[in-house]
Amino acid sequence: MIGPRGGLGARLLLALLLVVLVGGATLLVVALALAPGLFRTHVEQAVGPVSPGLAAHLDTAFARAVLISLAVAVTAATGVALAVGVFVTRRAVRPIEELSRAASAIAAGDYAVRVHEDGLGSELATLTRAFNRMASDLAGTERTRAEMLRDLAHELRTPLTSVRGYHEAIADGVLPADRATFARVDAELSRVERLVDDLDQVSRAEERLLDLRLQPVDAADLVAATADGARATASEAGVSVLTSPPEEPGTDPGAGVVLVDPDRLHEALANLVTNALRHTPAGGTVRLSSRTRGQVVELTVTDTGEGIAAEHLPRVLERFYRVDDGRSRTTGGSGIGLTITRALVEAHGGRVRIESAGPGHGTTAVLTLPRWQPPSPR
Repeated sequence: MIGPRGGLGARLLLALLLVVLVGGATLLVVALALAPGLFRTHVEQAVGPVSPGLAAHLDTAFARAVLISLAVAVTAATGVALAVGVFVTRRAVRPIEELSRAASAIAAGDYAVRVHEDGLGSELATLTRAFNRMASDLAGTERTRAEMLRDLAHELRTPLTSVRGYHEAIADGVLPADRATFARVDAELSRVERLVDDLDQVSRAEERLLDLRLQPVDAADLVAATADGARATASEAGVSVLTSPPEEPGTDPGAGVVLVDPDRLHEALANLVTNALRHTPAGGTVRLSSRTRGQVVELTVTDTGEGIAAEHLPRVLERFYRVDDGRSRTTGGSGIGLTITRALVEAHGGRVRIESAGPGHGTTAVLTLPRWQPPSPR
């Protein structure tokens, strides 16, 4: 039922009947008001003047003919309107009822329900496809939420279990309550604090609550600063951090310049470089570059490391997602660094994409940001 006073089908039928009745009544009024005079004029032109009695007889006969004709026509039209209306309304109401049932099922938690297209027109087809896409997105969101809660519980449980173990060991006298023991406990607590801070930062960025201090910055300078900050860590791991030569200045004063918060974007790039170093073996290379492509600027981090299989690429930016769960945990990754990068870049109106030709072929992360246009001089 659509609305408190009846279904959509009943309202469509009533509308058709009203059209037929109003049309018939209008035709009757017009015919009785104009047709007798016109008919009498044509008769007089054909046979000459007629007597008043004959004129009255002709008017009566014509009125009866019009009434009978209209009655038959309105009856037939009403029957056809009812038949067509029932057929059309049933065909039109059925997909709407199916959509209503599907929406109720989704509200009850059944995200697997889908609606079939009935081919009743582009409008309903568009609505059906949009509904199915929404249901699919909700199913993905619910799946991600469940995975995130499970992974978050695991991430918190691991350091807390260690802290409890140290506490019990100290209480039982197994471990001494000295500086070294408390340093290990402090390290586990710091891990929890970092995880909570990362989650808070992702949430604030996704909700556009970050305090961004935007200013025009040359993308090449950001790339160079990030590379310089990562070289010490990379050197310890035996990995080279390189930068591609900057673009030629050309004649465009805004080429390669983006309007960003330098600290936030540096953090996003640093996360990408850290992730690249984590998965690049000794002797490998991590290269940073920037280039202008039309109205956007691309900042790229490319490594010669492990690479990513095609089935993992769509999900590597999700919270806590790991391509190799065991190896990632041993190398210290929480699975949230790339998510922070995506949230920070999207807060600047940009996009992040991860590319890889497969395991053993390295990985490329591309940050796409709107190019800054300098104000025109007056």
